[in-house]
Amino acid sequence: MRKKAFIGSLFLIVLLLVGGMFYTLPYYVTKPGMAKVLKPIVKVKNGYSEKGDFMLTTVRMGRANIYSLAEAKLSQFEEIYPADLILAKNETEEEFNVRQLYLMANSKQNAIDVAYHKAGLPVRYKYNGIYVLNVMPGMPAYGKLQAGDRIFKVDEHSFSSSKEFTAYIEKKRVGDQVKFTILRKKQTKDVKLTVQRFKDQPNKVGIGIALVDDKDILVKPDVDVKTDEIGGPSAGLMFSLEIYNQLTKDDLTKGYKIAGTGEIAPDGSVGPIGGIDQKIVAADNAGAEIFFAPNEHGSQKSNYRDAVKTAKKIGAKMKIVPVDSFNEAVNYLEKLPAK
Repeated sequence: MRKKAFIGSLFLIVLLLVGGMFYTLPYYVTKPGMAKVLKPIVKVKNGYSEKGDFMLTTVRMGRANIYSLAEAKLSQFEEIYPADLILAKNETEEEFNVRQLYLMANSKQNAIDVAYHKAGLPVRYKYNGIYVLNVMPGMPAYGKLQAGDRIFKVDEHSFSSSKEFTAYIEKKRVGDQVKFTILRKKQTKDVKLTVQRFKDQPNKVGIGIALVDDKDILVKPDVDVKTDEIGGPSAGLMFSLEIYNQLTKDDLTKGYKIAGTGEIAPDGSVGPIGGIDQKIVAADNAGAEIFFAPNEHGSQKSNYRDAVKTAKKIGAKMKIVPVDSFNEAVNYLEKLPAK
């Protein structure tokens, strides 16, 4: 009898321990990711080779369970965030992932644009339609459209920007039916929706989606940037440096391992990112010798200042370099003595 009770108790304990792994909490945990060499990821057709490496840095993030939460509380370089600080209002986890992949795609386009312009090469864009980022509950699109859908026709009309799309919909009246032609998982389908008023904006009508332009960048020579499922905009600066380096004869790496982070804008300015401490750890683990960090125009709370503090804390030997623009990073590398 005692043996059966012991086995039953043991089974219950094991069940609770295993269940704890799958029961998620309303928090996210982030930790140092990896530093990925960009040469295998970025390929400019007939591009120049390089002796050193440019590397993007990542942060690992996941929904917390009781174990990951406990580990994060004890770890120096793991962070805990309430879910409402990660997810936008009414945003699902699937929509969050779609948003992150869009931010990465947009980051790649900006990086290509900046690098090709710096190299004196022409850049053109081809507009494809609308990219759905998320869908509002209680609105006509809810349950009919999904994050990641690409809308390329409305009532058989094509548009040249999301502004034209929005203007067309806003001219409709409550109760009007609109046909959307979408691409979802490589399949084309028509979706009919009835326009209605927004509850929080009764003077405005629509279908209830957050959207951005879906466009392709056209350049010569061709460039391919493979990022798989890496999301977010923070690799923009390092993408632009790798692309530019393959476009130009002089090797900017000069034999060094160069990591970094920063969102890149079409004008070449470098913006701040999250998780700078964890990216410094990832870069140091990968043996980086130089790390570019957003300077935020000398702000006392800049990514650069946080990066310097973390580098000292872990005893990293790599040089932390503050940058506000792509050109600043290029100028620094051009002056760098060859290894």
